[in-house]
Amino acid sequence: MSALTGKIRVPNGKSAARKLRSDECIPAVVYGLNDNVSLSVNPKELKKLIDDKGRNVLIELKVDGDSAENRNVVLQEFQVHPLRPGWVHIDFLEIDVTKKIKAKIPVILVGVSPGEKQGGHVNHIIRALEIESLPKDIPEKLEVDMSAVELNQMIHVSDLKFGESVTIVNDPQDIVVNVHLEKVKEEKAEGEEGAEGAEGEAAAAPAEDAGKKEDGKN
Repeated sequence: MSALTGKIRVPNGKSAARKLRSDECIPAVVYGLNDNVSLSVNPKELKKLIDDKGRNVLIELKVDGDSAENRNVVLQEFQVHPLRPGWVHIDFLEIDVTKKIKAKIPVILVGVSPGEKQGGHVNHIIRALEIESLPKDIPEKLEVDMSAVELNQMIHVSDLKFGESVTIVNDPQDIVVNVHLEKVKEEKAEGEEGAEGAEGEAAAAPAEDAGKKEDGKN
């Protein structure tokens, strides 16, 4: 479990939030199990945790001035500034570490598919997989090995493997990724053949007309 510190945020409001951001802090809230807590955290420290352990990192949050010694939380939601990079508000969900929770983990494609080498297009459909497990067992990501995926082959959710501690929530028949020839190229090829045929017919027509005119003269 990774540790993060914060401070009770008083007073609340837009002006107070702006002052926090100018002091290199960010307003946040904790909710879920007991009382809601308004606080501020250092965004650089939080970003480092996410970069090191992933979006679903289990955090031991210690808030200066809080009634609780610490709170076990996960990052539930964050708001970003519409014009400038960076967060403007963070929501933490307080959890019971002995109970399973749902989370979304990124699906990462690894390697090059033989089908892609044959001109196929890799269609990555499910980029985040929903799973259920104890907080400590939530994986950082799921890697899908593409080195054995042939042309016109697909990988379903049912083909993905986790340990017994993790349950996949998605429909087992859902397609995660497939490799296929692009329809645009196929249609374009057919269109080109049709155009060539039309040109051939157009070229033949004047020749036939010319022949008829010559017959008329004779």
